[in-house]
Amino acid sequence: MTKTILAFGDSLTWGSDPEGRGRHDFADRWPSVLQAGLGEGYHVIPEGLGGRTTAFDDYTSAVDLNGARVLPTLLATHSPLDLVIIMLGTNDLKGFISPTIHGAVAGMGRLVEIIRHFPYRYRMAVPEVLLVAPPHLCDCANGDSPLSGRSIAESRKLAPAYLSLAELEGCGFFDAATVAEASSADGVHLDPVNTRAIGSGLVAPVRTILS
Repeated sequence: MTKTILAFGDSLTWGSDPEGRGRHDFADRWPSVLQAGLGEGYHVIPEGLGGRTTAFDDYTSAVDLNGARVLPTLLATHSPLDLVIIMLGTNDLKGFISPTIHGAVAGMGRLVEIIRHFPYRYRMAVPEVLLVAPPHLCDCANGDSPLSGRSIAESRKLAPAYLSLAELEGCGFFDAATVAEASSADGVHLDPVNTRAIGSGLVAPVRTILS
C-alpha cells in the first residue's frame, strides 16, 4: 500500500530562488527530491507557501500565512496520511512576528497537537510526525542581515529546541542544517543544490519512520 506524506512548510518547501528568479524547477524542490529518493510505494504531497509561520498572523500579506489555521483543512484534504513533515520557523523569527525561538517552538507544538487530535474519518490512523529544523540564517554577501530583521543566533537555536520538542512529543526529528545552508544572496533561502540536499537527507529518516 502506498505511503502518503504531507510536506508542510514555507518558501523553503515551495522553492523560492534567493537570486530573485522566482521558483526553483520542480525537480530541484526538496519534496520532489524526497519523492524520487523514496521511489515507488510513496507519495509526497508538497504544501509549501512563502511566508508561512507556525501559528502566527502576518497581516502584511495578501494571503493567510498562519500554519495552525490552514493545517486542519490540509489534513482533511489529503487524508489518509501516513506522515506529516513540518519544516517551519524561519518566518516566525521575523522581527515583527516572534524574533526569538520561543514563538516558533510553541507554534510547532501547536501543529503537533493539531495533527494528533484532528477528527480523522473512521478507520484512518493518526499520521506520524517528523519535525525538521530549517537551515541556519546567514549574513548577506553585501553585508546586510537576513531579510526582515531575522536573527542568525536565534535561528541556530531552533534545532536543539525542536529536538527537545520531538523527544517530548514522540516525533521524528531532522536537522536540515546538517545538509544545507542558506544562500548569502538574501541570508534565508536556498539555492538548488542545498534545496535538493534536504530532500536527499530526508530519505533515510522517512523510510525509518514508515518502516
